[in-house]
Amino acid sequence: MSAIDPTLEREYNNRALVPEHPAIFERWRGASAAFRAHADADLDVPYGPADRQRLDLFRAPRARGTVVFIHGGYWRSLDKADFSFVAAPFIASGLCVAAFNYRLCPAVGIEEIIDDCRSALAWLLAEGPQHGMAMDRIALTGHSAGGHLVSMLFATDWRQRGIDAACMVGGAALSGVADLEPLLKCSMNEDLRLDATTARLVSPVYHRCWLSAPLHLAVGADESPAFRAQTRQLQRVWPATCGTVEEVPGCNHFTIVDDFVRPESGGFRFVSALFA
Repeated sequence: MSAIDPTLEREYNNRALVPEHPAIFERWRGASAAFRAHADADLDVPYGPADRQRLDLFRAPRARGTVVFIHGGYWRSLDKADFSFVAAPFIASGLCVAAFNYRLCPAVGIEEIIDDCRSALAWLLAEGPQHGMAMDRIALTGHSAGGHLVSMLFATDWRQRGIDAACMVGGAALSGVADLEPLLKCSMNEDLRLDATTARLVSPVYHRCWLSAPLHLAVGADESPAFRAQTRQLQRVWPATCGTVEEVPGCNHFTIVDDFVRPESGGFRFVSALFA
């Protein structure tokens, strides 16, 4: 393992930078449980044999399409159930929502996590209609590690997998990680188990974007310089895909999710417009 860089360790430790994060997580879980209690949903549907290869499907009446949401947690923690609340405003606007779980580090590596998300999306495309999901148009969204995973789905050549990606109309990556090389110098790499080669293999900035669809990039204005730089780096590498970067005033690494679910926010309006 590389020597720890104190600056990188500080700037990538979002929980230390936002000491009130336990209260934010608890609020999310409460809102998510309340939403699930009355949602029209199929929960914990398997897309693979592992316990965490599961997804939640939330249906909207007369839906115009489906929004995928992939949770964060530095590929090591959290759960789709913590983020069910994200589905509520999309359902209200006439969009179905699919929330993915995936296996976690250190039990698996990030390459396997990316494959889990590819498998979940392939399952959704094939099986979603049988669960009442509107699959003509799909938007891919995610937060933090989920933002990274969305970017890697954009960097997937779906034709090689026998999948027509025309229905993937765009997406949004909130506070994503685009270049994982700095994480080699952070203590979290004990769990991620990256080296110089694998860090590049799983970094969107070292891949071509295969989807011909727009990707909205957002980061909190109150986030660390490292995270704001990560977002701008992906925009520089994929300028045709990522037109601009939205730095959301007053938001940190976690409250940017709260902003995303406000119907008047830039991210929500961007995703909704994909289905107009």
